Amino acid sequence: MGEFKVHRVRFFDYMPTAIRAMAFNAHTERLALARMDGSVEIFNFTDHYFQEKVIPGKDSRSIESLCWVGGRLFSAGLNGEIAEYDLENLRPKYSLEAYGGPIWTIISNTQGTQLAIGCEDGTVKLFEVLEEHIQFERNLDRQKGRIISLSWHPSGTHIAAGMMDMIRVFDVPTGHAVQRLLVDRGFGGSKSRETVVWSVAFLSDHTVVSGDSAGKVQVWDGHTGTLVKTHLVTKWDVLALSVSKDESSVVAGTSEGTVIQFQFIAPTLHQQQGKEWVRTRTFKNHTHDVRALAEIETAIVSGGMDTHLVVRPLLEKFDEKSHASGLRKIHFPHRNLVSCAKKVGLLLFQFPGQLELWRLGDSDGHGKPGDRLPLERMPEKLLLLKRKGEDHICCSALSSCGGWLAYSTVSCVRIYRLQTDNNNISITKVSKLPKALHSAHQLCFSSDSSKMFAASSQSSVLVIALTQSECKYVHTLKPKSGSRQPIHLMTTSVDGKWLAAANSDCEIHVYNLQKLKLHCIVPVYGSCPSAMGIHPTTNNLTVVHADQQVNTIISQLYLLQDWSRKLQKQGLHNVWLDRDTPVTHVTFNSKNPNQVVLHDMHMFCIIDQSLPLPDQKTQFYNQMTLRSLSEQERPSHLHAFKICKTFQDLLCVSLLDDQSLVVVERPLLAITSQLPAPVRQKKFAT
Repeated sequence: MGEFKVHRVRFFDYMPTAIRAMAFNAHTERLALARMDGSVEIFNFTDHYFQEKVIPGKDSRSIESLCWVGGRLFSAGLNGEIAEYDLENLRPKYSLEAYGGPIWTIISNTQGTQLAIGCEDGTVKLFEVLEEHIQFERNLDRQKGRIISLSWHPSGTHIAAGMMDMIRVFDVPTGHAVQRLLVDRGFGGSKSRETVVWSVAFLSDHTVVSGDSAGKVQVWDGHTGTLVKTHLVTKWDVLALSVSKDESSVVAGTSEGTVIQFQFIAPTLHQQQGKEWVRTRTFKNHTHDVRALAEIETAIVSGGMDTHLVVRPLLEKFDEKSHASGLRKIHFPHRNLVSCAKKVGLLLFQFPGQLELWRLGDSDGHGKPGDRLPLERMPEKLLLLKRKGEDHICCSALSSCGGWLAYSTVSCVRIYRLQTDNNNISITKVSKLPKALHSAHQLCFSSDSSKMFAASSQSSVLVIALTQSECKYVHTLKPKSGSRQPIHLMTTSVDGKWLAAANSDCEIHVYNLQKLKLHCIVPVYGSCPSAMGIHPTTNNLTVVHADQQVNTIISQLYLLQDWSRKLQKQGLHNVWLDRDTPVTHVTFNSKNPNQVVLHDMHMFCIIDQSLPLPDQKTQFYNQMTLRSLSEQERPSHLHAFKICKTFQDLLCVSLLDDQSLVVVERPLLAITSQLPAPVRQKKFAT
């Protein structure tokens, strides 16, 4: 693997916000997830749960509920507005004031023709879904208390509304309330407190299932308004419900972090006639409130206050143990939040509201592998740059020389000139920017810092020339494919000749920067690129996909390299393919052209293309074995993949020009320690 001096960085205080809502689109198999900071994330469940898109948040945006209508995504929140999202330009398309006060929930009918929202003022408002926008239609009968939760009957004729101490069933054609279901308050001292019906589900047979703040999951007959069964599942709140597609299963999320499954089955083996809702399983994968749930065909997806997304497979849906049947937790975004100035040892950390620029520490000490070296110079925060306006930062970049810094929100791009002199740093904002440069999905600089590249709409890339005094627009690079999907990855070659850009359609376009035109389109592979880089000496493009496949393409011929052809023929080791987090960064060892350095959340790997590929019988994690062998025996046990798991919870691994390795860690324990105390902490023997 080689020896590297490692800068182990733990001063990036990345803190994700809580998951507030989610909605699953069964047709496209995309999960939309909303966080407390107003950001929205789109995950592609057909492509190894890859985080395909991120719509940045906004200070004034509050999201309480999400809803899909076909391929269109809507949200509603406590700011009283309904928003539709532009999934191509990653921003709200428009927002509409509902004039009902804070909005607690939004749902659509199964036909996709109407939206219903539950408001603070006690109204259920209906909106017609038109081709380009939505239009207010009418109100249902106004109630005395706020509408907390809604569920539309599959026929579209009735709506169940969860309120304080009751559930109302509305007849949609007439707008009148036809049933009132009174919900019991809790026991003991909680009888004096109102019961909040946090979630309701309206099934095809007119069964209504509710979850409330008294810890109950209740089953009601929607025809008669009578209570059928009560399940007391927790001493705290039941916050979310989700129903399977065939309505044979309901899952409930609680504020003590459990997810409880109910199934419509016969209560005993001997009594097969009458089916009823029976509590069957309890899952404990969260430490805090489970605020959002989605039961999909093969798994239960949950998220909440502890910030991570959990995909819990339902094992009865799988015939045998496989990669898809494993529990999956998604903690970190599938994109880079760290930029590295490799020539000068600077790091740029991206937060939603600010950027931090740090200088790495330094040591002249020498030691054995694994030794901690004494620091002659401590790491130092050089700059804290706060954004202007309410829009959160969506991307940022730092030039390799450390002389330029840029960031973008959905409404503007900011570029700054940096000058460092020993312990002093000066920053100058570039005041005049080209009119074409109004926002960007991704930013990067050329290796010589003479150009900046900004990913714009419709997969195009703006080329901006940088000088000491100004920025000039040079050209717009446009793909011939006509794709309208946003670019999520960009990388340039060291010699300044090539730029590669990847979009959500799994397309990779390679541009010739000397001729300013498209050079080639890399043959489209079915899985989205998660990381890529251009080799500093050969200019070959290495791409890692969400399904863990690794390809190296000869850029000038846009053909697979011989090593990649051999890899495709033989196949990757199952241990590599079974990893559950995508590779998010690719870099290269300039002193050894055969080595590619890449990392995911749990490990970093050096692929040595001069060594043989491991077959399925080879021991994949073989570092300890190699250490125990003699020098003569080692060559017969070597293979191309060298894995290091010394460092955990990785946000970035990069190789500096001085051949030292930068490893940015964010221990999950540090994130957990900043969360509010859970309502219930497990104690031994309780």
